[in-house]
Amino acid sequence: MTAKADRVFLLTMLLLDLAMVSGALALAYWVRFQSGWVPYGQYHPWTNYLLMGLAQALLLPPVFGLQGLYRLRRSVSRFDEVYRLVVGLSIVNSLDLAFMSLAARETDVSRLVQALTWAFGIGLVWVGRLLHYAAQGELRKRGFGRQRVLVVGTGQEARIIGEKILGAPELGYELVGYVATNGAQAAEVAGKPVVGRAEGLNELIRKYQVGEVIVAEPGLSHREILEVVARCEPLPVNIKVYPDVFQIMASEVSIGDFNGLPMVNIRDVGLRGWRRTVKRVFDVGFSATVLVLLSPLMLLIAALIKITSPEGPVFYVQERVGLDGKPFPIIKFRTMRPDAEAETGPVWAKPGDPRRTRLGAILRRFSLDELPQFINVLLG
Repeated sequence: MTAKADRVFLLTMLLLDLAMVSGALALAYWVRFQSGWVPYGQYHPWTNYLLMGLAQALLLPPVFGLQGLYRLRRSVSRFDEVYRLVVGLSIVNSLDLAFMSLAARETDVSRLVQALTWAFGIGLVWVGRLLHYAAQGELRKRGFGRQRVLVVGTGQEARIIGEKILGAPELGYELVGYVATNGAQAAEVAGKPVVGRAEGLNELIRKYQVGEVIVAEPGLSHREILEVVARCEPLPVNIKVYPDVFQIMASEVSIGDFNGLPMVNIRDVGLRGWRRTVKRVFDVGFSATVLVLLSPLMLLIAALIKITSPEGPVFYVQERVGLDGKPFPIIKFRTMRPDAEAETGPVWAKPGDPRRTRLGAILRRFSLDELPQFINVLLG
């Protein structure tokens, strides 16, 4: 039922997005040529904009997909979604503008109509999605597309998560129960049973047909959390971690919202299979293009780092933990003195950090030290 419901929600969301973008184009055309609010020298028939609308309809699904806007989430950060919408529609309109300039040179198209289409599109698509989420919530309250969830932990944090699930039926979760860790002996938590232990998590997922696992146990070590992730690896299950127990990894994983609680998304099966392949192709193409365009600036920065601080390396490389607990190197331009961590150990950087070099202060102020991150993206 969950997979079928997700397909229904995804298809209706896509159709609603296309309808709203088409509506934005129609509204922009009306404002420009028919409302009488904006004077014009030459009238454009509406047929001039058919090709523009068709191009938008073809561009929107893949661009929104790459922006993660068609990954169905039970609880969504509204700010994050608005940001992705703005970026996605900006890409769609930019590509549409380039297409019309190259493929339809003989067709007169108003730049104001294109700009208004972008602005109206943001508002209309967002309103459409709010309505869609409201409809999703009502359907999930009635049991359509309900997903079973296990909470790993039996303490206060696990109880809070369980109460959030039980108190928000619009999220569409069915709380199966709790999974005990570290020798905990509780038989139930907040009226829901403890169904097993973390050592048998994969069997519990299969037995109860669980679609999501939430780890909410502050007593778990970094290694133990990775073991939980590893047990879920062969199974099509999403994993979230209440951030109190995962602060060491919080800077390199995405933060979501769970009915008012922050939640760390460790593993999301929405980025598996062909979606992950498409995103990877996009990432490689985009990062390679950016690196080529920025290579003169990056070479200049590298040279200045060696000139101003010759005793240290150009890049600062640190190992972080990413998708499914796999380590990867994070690469930045070095902004600290070479002996900075020898003095203080690895600590978070802060504004006005005295360990910075003079050039490093400038690089950080304008975030230029982050440019090698495109190398991270290219390497995957």
